[in-house]
Amino acid sequence: MAEQVKTLRLVLGDQINHNHSWFKSVDANVVYLMAEMRQETNYVKHHIQKVIAFFASMRNFAKTLERNGHRVIYYSINQSESKLTLAELISNEMQSNGCTHFEYQLPDEYRLDEQLKSICSQLKGTFKSYCTEHFYTQRTEVLDFFEGKKRFLMENFYRMMRKKHNILMVGDAPVGGQWNFDADNRKKYKGEIPVPPALFFNPNIETILKEIETAQIETIGTVNANSFAWPTSRTECLEQLEYFCTYLLPYFGTYEDAMHTEEKNLFHSRLSFAMNTKMLSPKEVVEKVEQAFINQDFPISIAQAEGFIRQVLGWREYVRGIYWKEMPNYASLNYLENKSKLPNFYWTADTKMNCMKQSLKQSLNDAYAHHIQRLMVIGNFSLLTQMHPDEVDAWYLGVYIDAIEWVELPNTRGMSQYADGGIMATKPYVSSGSYINKMSNYCSNCHYKVKEKWTDDACPFNSLYWDFIIEKKPYFANNQRMSMMLRMQEKMKPEDIEKIQLRAHYIKENLDKI
Repeated sequence: MAEQVKTLRLVLGDQINHNHSWFKSVDANVVYLMAEMRQETNYVKHHIQKVIAFFASMRNFAKTLERNGHRVIYYSINQSESKLTLAELISNEMQSNGCTHFEYQLPDEYRLDEQLKSICSQLKGTFKSYCTEHFYTQRTEVLDFFEGKKRFLMENFYRMMRKKHNILMVGDAPVGGQWNFDADNRKKYKGEIPVPPALFFNPNIETILKEIETAQIETIGTVNANSFAWPTSRTECLEQLEYFCTYLLPYFGTYEDAMHTEEKNLFHSRLSFAMNTKMLSPKEVVEKVEQAFINQDFPISIAQAEGFIRQVLGWREYVRGIYWKEMPNYASLNYLENKSKLPNFYWTADTKMNCMKQSLKQSLNDAYAHHIQRLMVIGNFSLLTQMHPDEVDAWYLGVYIDAIEWVELPNTRGMSQYADGGIMATKPYVSSGSYINKMSNYCSNCHYKVKEKWTDDACPFNSLYWDFIIEKKPYFANNQRMSMMLRMQEKMKPEDIEKIQLRAHYIKENLDKI
């Protein structure tokens, strides 16, 4: 009788997919390897809650596998194995466990994909890679969809996905008679609808925190053991999904772009960490939301359900496709040639700009800010002050709990900073203070005056916005979506332009005083 081949299977920290086919049956000749590795904690400075949440989720998953009869080798952060390179770790475990075959799930980050390819090319034994069985699409599906097209409009891709997967459809027509209800999802929040309290979980933060401190891992931000809002097990993730559909979804779309000093979560799902670690699949999330809309156990308008499903079925899959289509060059694009460094207050929230203070403080305290805070407050300011996209990328990748490069990089370098020259967005997402005032209550309690343009107490966004339009005009000469703003700028009086630029240049040169 032939001897059974022993297999080592690697499970990465963002591959916590309980429903993967790997785990459907127990095989005594398969060993699963999981490790809290220094290469992952140290390649960027992460938020402390992000490190805790990943470690807690990985440990919970390993315990589940063991309870189900699988053999698991798990190395925590202070074991000597955590300091090894991934190549060394795999080689050692193959040898010590008598494995002659290696298997891994395709990583979602380019650097890990390349690293594992290199490792396998030098491996003493056979190897095989598998799909993560998580996304709706394969890596190249977005590339294939846009083949031969000059513009990669997400809306076209989204409609295809709705049809292909029969989501919110009646035959070949969209439910509600239109594909996109974004126009209904831009209401300012004024306290008219009470926001349910956030759902908190209780992982053993103290133990993991002590281990992180012992390991001397450099982190950013803060953590409170009594208000940890991130699910770190499959059960908790399903609980968060149920909570969202029951209490938050009925108002999600209406207020998804709103910002408020007293309501940092509003009606957002806070499911991104659960999905990006694969504890929840996008399919089960989308289907749960669709069923909540169809069943109407409580009133949910089409604008609420469609607005959320568009983010997951459309935007999330589209962003991943753009990432794999454009890497590795995408990570170094700097179309607008911005060069500034981030000011110190990105790590302290110590600024007189209330919108930035609120958004940065929330990011540092909670490892979280919703998409408008990320895009139209912090991202907007970063672009208007012409921060180098490398600096902005590193900050976003580190500070947010859901930030994994495949989703962070296109959203930051592309959508937010326009460093890709328009691959992700048809125009830069920049605005003066008026947009922030329209969508939030931040401006009412700010040191600066949102309606002033260039005085010492004028909202910095106002002069920075027009200064950006002036300085970057050559880059937008052929951009039809920027033509109106360029014409408006050209009609400005020379003396007003001088005042605007004097104020903007002072701000850019004295960022930590603003």
